[in-house]
Amino acid sequence: MSMNARSLLFAFLALAAAGAHAQQVWPSKPIRWLVPFPPGGPADVVARVVAQGLAERVGQPNIVENRSGAAGNIAHETAAKAPPDGYTLLFVVPSIVTNPFYFKASIDPFHDLTPVIHLDNASLVLVDSARFGASTVADVVARIKANPGKVSCGSSGALPSVSCEMLRAYAGVDMLMVQYKGNAPAVTALMGGEIDLMFDVVNIAASYIKSGRVRGIASTAPRRGIGPLGELPVVNETIPGFELATWHGVMAPPGIARELQARINQELNAVLQGAAVRERFLTSGLQITGGSPEEFGEILRRDFEKYGKVLRAAGVKPE
Repeated sequence: MSMNARSLLFAFLALAAAGAHAQQVWPSKPIRWLVPFPPGGPADVVARVVAQGLAERVGQPNIVENRSGAAGNIAHETAAKAPPDGYTLLFVVPSIVTNPFYFKASIDPFHDLTPVIHLDNASLVLVDSARFGASTVADVVARIKANPGKVSCGSSGALPSVSCEMLRAYAGVDMLMVQYKGNAPAVTALMGGEIDLMFDVVNIAASYIKSGRVRGIASTAPRRGIGPLGELPVVNETIPGFELATWHGVMAPPGIARELQARINQELNAVLQGAAVRERFLTSGLQITGGSPEEFGEILRRDFEKYGKVLRAAGVKPE
């Protein structure tokens, strides 16, 4: 072997050893969590619970950075441009795969980010205002058909928007789609009678349904008996195939080493098994999942194709 070849070989081995050492000592500094929502919201709360659990496991601060705006695209783009060193994690919901159908500026979730872990699942609930006063899914559909273009369905993006589009497609007539910048203003509008219908995550909807401020009509769960509103009928009893589950997950910048990706996944799976975290999730109606990065990647691809088909059929085009 020539001197030049030996020098190149030694340089390569040194770099490989340095990379392996860096992965072994991860983390040696604080970890940043990018959350695409304002502080205090339901997803933000979940992100902080998981981040705190990871901090306790790895002995480094986990700092939550709320980057709300542009339906999550600001946080998504920030994560996509961050170094793939394990010190930037992105908290994601299904908007990561539905945004490309709404916004031209959205990143490509399959090339610009890397899946780490699928944290949980939760069903949605169809709720209506006291002014609208429907009692069943069949009643809702009948009113939509009887009032083309007048019945309003509010949402703040992602699966609630997809749910409204699926309801409109089944009814076969137009509805008034009202988009809000966040979940809280959409709920306020519903309770004030400004909109007629809304699909909301079960753990959030439970509180204001039980207070009597709105009526819970049906769940998007596959069957009755799931979650804190398990006594409700399910939409697919009236509209076959109408099943939706929202979720939370974690992604990392593109190019992260597989060993580091696996290490972070391992730690987060352990966080989900902690007694305090499990109790917090389960009492909120969140079904813990966990699993491998590859399994989460399959979920992302499945939902991208499933909801993309719905949104394209509804005539939704990126703006």
